[in-house]
Amino acid sequence: MIKEAKLHSDVVITNQVVDEVKDLLSQYENRSIFVFTDINTTNFCLPIFSDLFSQYAISYYEMQHGEDNKSLNTVVEMWDFLGKHGADRKSLVIQIGGGLLTDIGGFAASTFKRGMDFVNIPTTLLSQVDASVGGKTGFNYHGLKNEIGVIRQPNRVIIDPIFLKTLDDSHLISGYAEMLKHGFIFDKEHLNKLLDVDILNIDTQELAALIQRSIEIKDHFVYIDPNEKGIRKALNFGHTVGHALESLFIEHHVHPQHGYAVAWGMIAELYLSAVKKGLSIDVADNYSDKLIHIFGVPPIKIDASQHDRLLQWVSKDKKNEGKKVNFTLLSDVGTFSINEGAESNEVIESIEYLIKKTNI
Repeated sequence: MIKEAKLHSDVVITNQVVDEVKDLLSQYENRSIFVFTDINTTNFCLPIFSDLFSQYAISYYEMQHGEDNKSLNTVVEMWDFLGKHGADRKSLVIQIGGGLLTDIGGFAASTFKRGMDFVNIPTTLLSQVDASVGGKTGFNYHGLKNEIGVIRQPNRVIIDPIFLKTLDDSHLISGYAEMLKHGFIFDKEHLNKLLDVDILNIDTQELAALIQRSIEIKDHFVYIDPNEKGIRKALNFGHTVGHALESLFIEHHVHPQHGYAVAWGMIAELYLSAVKKGLSIDVADNYSDKLIHIFGVPPIKIDASQHDRLLQWVSKDKKNEGKKVNFTLLSDVGTFSINEGAESNEVIESIEYLIKKTNI
C-alpha cells in the first residue's frame, strides 16, 4: 500500500485499486450503479475490474473520445442514459478515465435529479494530479474551455499509478506540466525534483511520491478556497495564455494535449512575471528553456497575424472580471500573486517571447 496522503479531500492513493472499489461498492448495496468510460479506458482499464463488476448489475456508458465531445450534446446523452436506466438520487456513478471524462461526467451526475453520488478513478497523470482534487466539472461551450460547469466534490477519488502504464508518452508529459505548475507556484524543491527526473522512465514508487506531493499542493489551495474566489486562482498559472492557445489550436483543427498548452502558457506568463512582478529575466529564461526542451514547440505557426485572435480568446477567459484580464504571476519561484492585470501590448509581448523562445 502506498503511504497515505494527508489531504482534506477524499482522495485515496493506492496500489490496490480493486480492493478500494470493492469497499466502496459495499456501501451502495441495493442501489443502481453506473460506470462511465471512454473507448480507451474500456479497452485498457475496465478489465481490471471485470471479476468485481461481474457481481453487480451495472449499466455501462462509453463516451466518445476527444475534446470535440466535451460538449452539451454529450451531457444530454449522459442524462438520457441515466434516465433510461432508472438512475435516482441514491444511485452511484463510477467514472474511469481522464480529466475530460471526469469533468463532463461529473457535471452530468451533479445536475441529474439535482445531484447523484459520483466517484472518480482518474487514469491519466493529468487527471490524477489536477482533475482529482477540487470538484470542478463542466464542458466546453462556443469554443471556450470548460465555460459551463459547477464545482461539486466527488464522493471519493481513487488513484492508482498502475493505470499510467496504459498511457503513451504524450499523455504522461501532459500531466507532467501540471505537476511542474504546482512547483512553480508553491514549492521550488518539488519543481526541481520534477526537473531532475525523466518522467518517461521513472520508478513507480518515486512517481507515486511526486504525484502525492502535487495532490497535496492542489488540496492546500482547494481547502482554503473551494469556490475559487481568491487564493485558489494561483492554480491558474499558465492557463490564461494556455487556454487561449488551446482555443486557437482547436480553430485550426489541431488538438495537442492540454498540458502542452499549459506549458507554453507558462513560458508566456513567466515573461509577464518578469515584466509585472520583478521575476528575474534570467530565471524566466532558464525555466522557459527547460520547458521548451520537454514540451517542444506549438503545433501551428504563431505570428503577428494571430495576435488579435489570441487577445480575443484571452479576453474571454472565465477568470476575468469585467474588462480586466486576470493572471497569476510570480515574483519568484514559489511566490505568486493572483488577479494581476496586464495590458494588451504586454500580453502580445509575452506571446512574442514565446515565439522567440520556440523559434517559430
